[in-house]
Amino acid sequence: MKKLIVIVGPTGVGKTKMSIELAKKYNGEIINFDSTQVYKGLDIATAKVTEEEKEGIPHHLIDIKELDEMYTVYDFQKDAKKCILEIEKKGKTPILVGGTGLYITSLLYGYNLEEEKTEEKQYDKTNEELYEMVKKIDPNTSIHPNNRKRLIRYLSYYEATGKKLNEKERSLTLEYDAFVIGLTTDRDTLYHQINKRVDNMLQNGLEEEAKNLYDKKISYKSVMTPIGYKELFKYFDGTITKEEAIMEIKKNSRHYAKRQYTWFRNKMDVTWFHVDYQDFQKTILEVIQYINSNLS
Repeated sequence: MKKLIVIVGPTGVGKTKMSIELAKKYNGEIINFDSTQVYKGLDIATAKVTEEEKEGIPHHLIDIKELDEMYTVYDFQKDAKKCILEIEKKGKTPILVGGTGLYITSLLYGYNLEEEKTEEKQYDKTNEELYEMVKKIDPNTSIHPNNRKRLIRYLSYYEATGKKLNEKERSLTLEYDAFVIGLTTDRDTLYHQINKRVDNMLQNGLEEEAKNLYDKKISYKSVMTPIGYKELFKYFDGTITKEEAIMEIKKNSRHYAKRQYTWFRNKMDVTWFHVDYQDFQKTILEVIQYINSNLS
């Protein structure tokens, strides 16, 4: 099989399980493109695949960075290309799975990225002030006013290069021949899955994982980016109750899923499959049939 397999979709939809099943079917190895799972020690909040879930399938670009290290889209693009070559040399199928849209589009569509050699600048400004700074540079920006991470990345890049982020060169054609599989479901079902997933994370030790980071006073960008830690940090600070923190985690997870949908639908050519949570094997078979019928 010469094509890559790429699995996209919102948080909580079932991408990990699908990737394992397809890896078993097509002799594959899995490459992560979730920007938070590259960091060691961030396990439960990032829904990192467990050793048991891997079922012996090799995984790449997971647990490769310390919490205080920087990892950029440029780094991912470089590392993923290397992984793909190494997997293909073994005669195996690269299977990419994750939820960070910019990572996978930069790889598939060949964004011409420049290495970011310095840490992103820290701004002593509110999100609203950062948003207004970005709007002065690009009045049509699509960055959400509360997405502090992207606002800072945009401003840091602009100050370092004099270029807008959206002026980075991009190929109009795919650099890789790939099956891009999207998993989807109706909104109510997805929100139910997300809420249930958060409850499971808490049962599996999310609060303890967050408290360990909090007690060590670890507040690097790597820790404050995933949903789960910053909300619980406010509970540990005593500014909100535990119940309010859990509600925030669920709400922010739902909002993140909506943003993921928007990205994958607008930026990529995806073949979507509706997930049957009562019989996930049925969805797996539908994807396999699609892949088999389109193999050259």
